Amino acid sequence: MRIRHASILAAAVALALLPFVADSAELTKDSLKTVLKNVTDEKAVLVDVREKSEWDRGHIEGAVFLPLSALKRGADAKQLAKLLPKDKILYTHCVVGKRAVTAGDILERFKYEVRPLKPGYKELLKAGFKKAEDRNGQRRDAS
Repeated sequence: MRIRHASILAAAVALALLPFVADSAELTKDSLKTVLKNVTDEKAVLVDVREKSEWDRGHIEGAVFLPLSALKRGADAKQLAKLLPKDKILYTHCVVGKRAVTAGDILERFKYEVRPLKPGYKELLKAGFKKAEDRNGQRRDAS
């Protein structure tokens, strides 16, 4: 009898959580070639959600720096509007996609069109995205 009640309870919890799971951001199926074209054609913006130390070691030219930790501390619609356009696709990226999806979930609550990327910084460089230059005009290291 206990097993049956536990199964019913588990099913009820799963059904209650379904709307939250169904609405979560998913990794984009857009190829990196498509992402690069959309960014180049100014139809999209690349949003780097890695932390400052990662950004400082190297980032993509033109990317918007918006660390996931800052989003988690409390995203504000007015602050986001200063950084992110509502009329463009936002491709969030990190290292392996997990933080990109979490950031996508938060940004979608503010009605942004977000397409989280699984490929990270190094894969973006290999796909043809340009490294940002440091203050001395040198290309940043890809480490």
